Amino acid sequence: MSYELLKRAHISKAKFRHLIKAFSIDLTARQSASFLKLNTNTVNRYYRLFREVIAEDCRAMARQSGIIEVDESYFGARRVRGKRGRGAYGKTIVFGLFKRHGNVYTEIVPDCKKATLQRIIRGKVSVRSVINSDKWRGYNGLVDVGYKKHFQVEHGLNEFANGPHHINGIESFWSYAKTRLAKFRGMTKSTFHLHLKECEWRFNHRHCDIYKSMLNLFKSKG
Repeated sequence: MSYELLKRAHISKAKFRHLIKAFSIDLTARQSASFLKLNTNTVNRYYRLFREVIAEDCRAMARQSGIIEVDESYFGARRVRGKRGRGAYGKTIVFGLFKRHGNVYTEIVPDCKKATLQRIIRGKVSVRSVINSDKWRGYNGLVDVGYKKHFQVEHGLNEFANGPHHINGIESFWSYAKTRLAKFRGMTKSTFHLHLKECEWRFNHRHCDIYKSMLNLFKSKG
């Protein structure tokens, strides 16, 4: 990933900081272009760069331990009649991990098969962790591969919590991400992953000053 664009910016340093500020408060590219008197294509170019830097930062997240909630969600086209949940046609499947009271990690996946989901869990979650999931068969066998504390809730029976065991945290993130992405009124599949990672990064910095976090992120990239 090249950061030369930052060094060769064709706008003033002050305007570049204003652009980061506009991005931080979640203005769209069109809104920022109008406010800063810039070309919309120029703003879109910088916004894409910001999202690429954010996505790279998200991918570097360390292996998680503690109480971890796991779940999948579907993003994209309007649901086809008769197709629901994990069988929804034409949607992008996203798998998520949420550390209770901590950060979320997302990854676009081709399917919800056991091998696919457990590959990510084994790569991102310590075996010392407590894993909470629903009863999807893709999570069966986690105990056999070392995750001795795996608890499931039965959503099909309207069970949303089993004592302290639930996946309310990751489901709150899905709600946040879908609400936020709806304002873009659709996007291409080629840019969806960048918008998804932006949602992830913003959620993980929900208790921070986003503008200062953005400045620190760019500073760390040199």
